[in-house]
Amino acid sequence: MKQLQILEPGKAAWRDTPKPSPGPGEALVRVKAVSTCPHWDLHIMHGKPMFEGFQLNYPYWPGQPGHEMTGVIEQLGPDTVGPTPGTTVAAWRDSGPYRNGAYGEYACLPAENLIEVPSSLEPAEIAPLELAMCVHVSFDQLAELGSLDGVMLGLTGMGPGGLIAVQIGKALGAHVVAYDPVADRRELALSLGADEALDPAAESRAQRFLDFAVDCTGAVPAISFLIDRTKRAVTLFGVLRNNLNFPPSHWYGGFSLVGYGEHNRRSAERALRLVVDGKLRLDPLISRTLPFTEYERGVELLARKEAIKILFVP
Repeated sequence: MKQLQILEPGKAAWRDTPKPSPGPGEALVRVKAVSTCPHWDLHIMHGKPMFEGFQLNYPYWPGQPGHEMTGVIEQLGPDTVGPTPGTTVAAWRDSGPYRNGAYGEYACLPAENLIEVPSSLEPAEIAPLELAMCVHVSFDQLAELGSLDGVMLGLTGMGPGGLIAVQIGKALGAHVVAYDPVADRRELALSLGADEALDPAAESRAQRFLDFAVDCTGAVPAISFLIDRTKRAVTLFGVLRNNLNFPPSHWYGGFSLVGYGEHNRRSAERALRLVVDGKLRLDPLISRTLPFTEYERGVELLARKEAIKILFVP
């Protein structure tokens, strides 16, 4: 089989390697497509750790960082409970960086991280399900604080996560206000259901008019922008890398600043249900479909912000 491997920063190869056999608890999947998780791909291709303290060693693990995968089960490992061979699946959870990833013609993945999906869905419509699960985790956290039906919901950052958040917010009944400084991203947010899409610099409402908010950037200025305008809770989906001040003005009144929760199958199932019901479209996030042999080109498109996500196919 063929498999992608990042050999060093800026250099990847589509190489011959033995077709793997699934071990206990694993499933061998014939990969149909893998969508980029832009931050992972950009960081690893550019030699920059994704998280503080995360070590990068090259050549990087074969098939990594591919994890937003859809494919067909070919074989189950010994004593493995999971979808039967021939079933179309998607990976709902990243299997972690310290094992072979899904960028290849075949991948051995933990069966518990796979979920059956309708075979009628095109790869672009379902490959990013893992990201949809991740975003839904933040909404499940907000749901513990109150219903989103009829509330004002603010979202910062119309990257892949933010565009998914727009659709989940609308599906839950919120009035969605999307913020992004890039006009094209605001237009895409409106096309996916946002009620308002604004440049943060143009927001004239300084009072706390939002009920809830989700930050999808991880940037302190964007989070502070939401905190200043939100009454009940801001939850942090974007990866936070710097210290954040909690303003004294929000000490009183029951305001909550909520860190990110845990990946879980229930959130994945809820996201999948939205996809199947037509309330969550993942294909508009895919800017290009490219063969794995053009991986370097695809990541460069992400770096130049000429693509939101790339769908790679064998």
